[in-house]
Amino acid sequence: MSTQAQEIKNMKLIAHVELNGHNNIGEGVDLHQTASGRRILYLAHESAPKDFTSVDVSDLANPRVAAQTDLDYSHLRSNSLSIVGDTMLVAYQSREHGQPGTGMGVFDISNPDAPTRIAFYDAQGAGSRGCHCLWWVDGNYAHLATCTPDSRPTDPKDDQFYVILDVSDPANPSEAGRWWLPGTQEGDDAPPPARHPQFDVGHSVHNTNVYPNRPDRAYCGWKDSGVITLDISDVSRPSPVAQLNYAPPFPGFTHTVLPLFSRDLLVVTQEATMLGGADYPKLVWLMDNRLESNTVIISTLPMQDTDDFFNRPGRYGAHNIHENRPGELSLRSDTLVYATFFNGGIRVFDTTNPFQPQEVAYFVPQIPEGADANGINDVHVDENGIVYVVDRLRGGLYILELNI
Repeated sequence: MSTQAQEIKNMKLIAHVELNGHNNIGEGVDLHQTASGRRILYLAHESAPKDFTSVDVSDLANPRVAAQTDLDYSHLRSNSLSIVGDTMLVAYQSREHGQPGTGMGVFDISNPDAPTRIAFYDAQGAGSRGCHCLWWVDGNYAHLATCTPDSRPTDPKDDQFYVILDVSDPANPSEAGRWWLPGTQEGDDAPPPARHPQFDVGHSVHNTNVYPNRPDRAYCGWKDSGVITLDISDVSRPSPVAQLNYAPPFPGFTHTVLPLFSRDLLVVTQEATMLGGADYPKLVWLMDNRLESNTVIISTLPMQDTDDFFNRPGRYGAHNIHENRPGELSLRSDTLVYATFFNGGIRVFDTTNPFQPQEVAYFVPQIPEGADANGINDVHVDENGIVYVVDRLRGGLYILELNI
C-alpha cells in the first residue's frame, strides 16, 4: 500500500468527506439549494451497492451525509446525474447487455433527507446497457449517452448513442429525438466504422452537452470518433455539423467537449483507461472553433512529469473537467479550466493565452487508507469558487478553494 503524501499548490483543502465507507464516486456531481436555503451536493456512485449520496455542504467546514440510496441490482452503476429545480435525473448503466434496471430515474429532491423516485425511462433491451451519462440544464430536454430497448449495435462497443428525452413533464419522460454514427446500428446504409488499430474503445458517445448560448448545438465527445457537433434546432432530427477526429494516429476515447463561447474555443478531454500510461497520450486539447465546420487543434494543457505519475499506482491521464454548467450554483469561467487526472489529482489551468496554457494550481490527495491509488474522477466548481472533487476508488469527496 502506498503512503504517498498530499501535494498541493495554490489551493486550500477545506474538508474531506468519508461517505459512510462508500467512497466510489462516478461522473455525477451537482449542487442543489433547497427552499429553506440548505446547500446539498449530490454524488452518483461509480458502482454498486450505492446509487447516489447527498451531502449537506451548507457549512463547508462541517459537511455531512444527508441521504444515501441503494441500487436495485448489483450489476448497475448510476455514474451520472443532473439537477434542475427540485428534480434530479440519474443515469443507470449495466455491466452487460440485456440486464434489467437500465435507463434514467427521475427524483423529487425537495426533501434532501428523503429523495423520492417519481418516474423512470426504461432503456432495457437485448442490445442495451442503458445510460452512461446525461446532461440536463434547461428543464425541458435531457441529453443522454445511452442505448434504447431497440438498440442493435453492429459492434458491442458502439452501443451507446445520442438520445434526447422530453422531461418538461418530469413524471412522464418521452423520447424526442436520436442520432448515432452511421454504420453503428444494424440496417444502416453506411458500413461499420473502422476500428482503432491499437486502442479500440468504440464509436459510442460519452458526453452530449448543450448550452443556452447555443441551444441548437450539441457538443459530443464520441470516443474513437472524436468531437462531433450536431444541429439540434429540430430535436426530432439531429444532424451533423462537424467532426474532428484525431484517432488514429492518437489514441481515442474523446470524453467531454466544453465550448468557451466568448472565445470561440473548445476544451476537449480524453479518458485515460490503462495503467502506467500504456494508452498515452490522453490529453486535454484546446481547439479553435471560430469556423465550426473546420475546428482546428491549437494546443494541449501541459502534462505533469509523466515518468513520475506513470510509475505511481493507478491511472494517469486526462478525464473530466468542470463543464461550466448553467445555473446559479455553478461557476462559469472562459479562462480557467479545472481538470481531473486520476492519480494526478485535480489541476487548474489558465488559458488566457490559448496557445500557451499554464498550470496555476493542483491538489493530489494522500492515498486514502485502504486504497492502492488515487482516482480523482470529476469536479464541480460552485458560484463562489468552491471546488468539489471526487474519487472513483476510495477517496470520497474533497472540498477545496482556489488561492490565486
